[in-house]
Amino acid sequence: MRKVFVVIPIVIVFAASVALAQSPVGQWKTIDDETKQEKSIVEIYESGGLIFGKIVRLLQEKDGGVGKLCTKCEGEEKDKPIVGMVIIKNMKKEGDEYKGGTILDPAKGKTYKCVLKVIEGGAKLQVKGCIGFLCKSQFWVRMK
Repeated sequence: MRKVFVVIPIVIVFAASVALAQSPVGQWKTIDDETKQEKSIVEIYESGGLIFGKIVRLLQEKDGGVGKLCTKCEGEEKDKPIVGMVIIKNMKKEGDEYKGGTILDPAKGKTYKCVLKVIEGGAKLQVKGCIGFLCKSQFWVRMK
């Protein structure tokens, strides 16, 4: 009987850690798909059952990007600070992916349909931005 009380908490902790590893919630280091350089830190979070992501730091800027504005953006993001900007919006879990939302590229000021998929046991996030059937992928690295 004692063994059961010891094993059950271990199983619960293991199951919770596996579930968390498969969730995109957390901080991610973005990697530019063209230059392969680290660009920013994005914090992905859940709100109202949907997944969102905001930029918390720009890595190529001496001051972390504080004060850098999205001059190429349109609409409500136009000329707003990039740090703190929500760039991933309204993603819903569908199987092992998150779909149905959008991602904004502040460097180009363009918004794309988005697909997120946690891979490599939760260590990486495949981020696809799509226009129609044309998609481009980036692979982000989970911050420890």
